Amino acid sequence: MATYLITGGTGLVGEALCELLIRTGQHVIILTRNPDSFSPNTPLLSYRHWDPVKEQIDELAIQQADYIIHLAGANVAEKRWTTQRKKEIVDSRVRSGRFLSNTLARIPNSVQAVIGASAQGWYGPDPSVPNPNPFQETAPAFRDFLGSTCQLWEESLHPIKELGIRLITLRIGIVLSLKAGALAEFRKPLRWGISPVLGNGNQMISWIHIQDLVSLIDWSLKQEKISGVYNAAAPHPVSNRTLMRTLARASRLPFVPIPVPTFFLKLILGEMSIEILKSTTISVEKVQAAGFHFSFPEIEDALRDLLN
Repeated sequence: MATYLITGGTGLVGEALCELLIRTGQHVIILTRNPDSFSPNTPLLSYRHWDPVKEQIDELAIQQADYIIHLAGANVAEKRWTTQRKKEIVDSRVRSGRFLSNTLARIPNSVQAVIGASAQGWYGPDPSVPNPNPFQETAPAFRDFLGSTCQLWEESLHPIKELGIRLITLRIGIVLSLKAGALAEFRKPLRWGISPVLGNGNQMISWIHIQDLVSLIDWSLKQEKISGVYNAAAPHPVSNRTLMRTLARASRLPFVPIPVPTFFLKLILGEMSIEILKSTTISVEKVQAAGFHFSFPEIEDALRDLLN
């Protein structure tokens, strides 16, 4: 039985990952600012204190860990991107990453590998739509807010490599889950019989089923030859319009497209609308060549599984 230490373990991805690991008999430790507010229902799960801002951590948790999955970071889509909010988004990722790196350098440990979450926001917009040329992991960070944030985020964990610990970075696409995130928001208007199409609806969405993502995380840690950067998205991205049409069909509802104009999204969302309207297609050839197999490579199968 291995011990997995997770930051951001109470978020969407963290919860699903914990379920997978506990189901397979692994011990999970979740780092949180308020460990006493949680009551684990299994001896395989425990909560320990950490606070990257105050640079506090339960040192025993680090000493017990075999693997670390670093998912912590403020929700990018939760609030409008004010100057203060953008600072929170960056600081929550970079400060926690640097603290984790410094902690591993300071405290004796037997950590075998670390996974650092990143995002497809590393990449810019597709050069051409439709039929874009997917972004490979070697592409430079795009010079906008999310591109710069992802670069700083990933760099905060780079010192871990110098400690001789295997570091894997996953640039994650749009995660599909009914519990929260983009899919939960897309489903809401369907209840009123409408399917909002954002902008012209042609922008490509690189998505991944929540179960494929947590399986990829677990698989990456177990493969000793896996290190470096990997894109984490399904092999077949779809346009916003196709996603909404498929979602309506999988929900057994009519597809009644209602265009949401670009100017309206900019008015409501401000700078965040750039990301909502941006077409980003990322390649997963690298992770497939390494041997990972997706359970849900097609959007139809993914949505059918989630809805049923």
